[in-house]
Amino acid sequence: MKSEARIFNGVALFLFVMAAVYGIWTKNTSEGTDWVGTTALILTGLLCFMCGAYFSFVARRIELRPEDRADAEIDEGAGELGFFSPGSYWPFGLALSAALGGLGVVFWAPWLMIMGVIAVLIAAGGLLFEYYLTNPSTHERPDQAPRSRRSRRLACPEARGASSALRSRHLVGLQA
Repeated sequence: MKSEARIFNGVALFLFVMAAVYGIWTKNTSEGTDWVGTTALILTGLLCFMCGAYFSFVARRIELRPEDRADAEIDEGAGELGFFSPGSYWPFGLALSAALGGLGVVFWAPWLMIMGVIAVLIAAGGLLFEYYLTNPSTHERPDQAPRSRRSRRLACPEARGASSALRSRHLVGLQA
């Protein structure tokens, strides 16, 4: 987390310096200082600083990761990074819903904004609870009829290489 904190804090410092330069530079124009641009640069710098401060706060509480150590080897970062859904359509629905809400803002249509917000909430809920409603190894819903033993065995990676006794115990657990 230290490397991320350095990146965000460096970008924040750059934005603060550029806000000062921009404010001084535009002060010498006939219109005077451009407060909108200067304020936008300052607020963007504050947002980056806030992210950098959070990463610094977290970095003090967790052990050093390979990215944070100068003597780390590449293979130390290998391993499982997390679970990423291989075949979910919810991100596409979420993007479509956000676009719908954005169109409502662009054309200032309150009914379209409301539809977009409702669609975003539904899509975000679907994305969040996708694997609470289905079994991730078989993609079966609890209310669906179970598939055949062979298709269930092929769909379940834990049962593929397991012994027959372990496999039958696993398949019995899936039927329950």
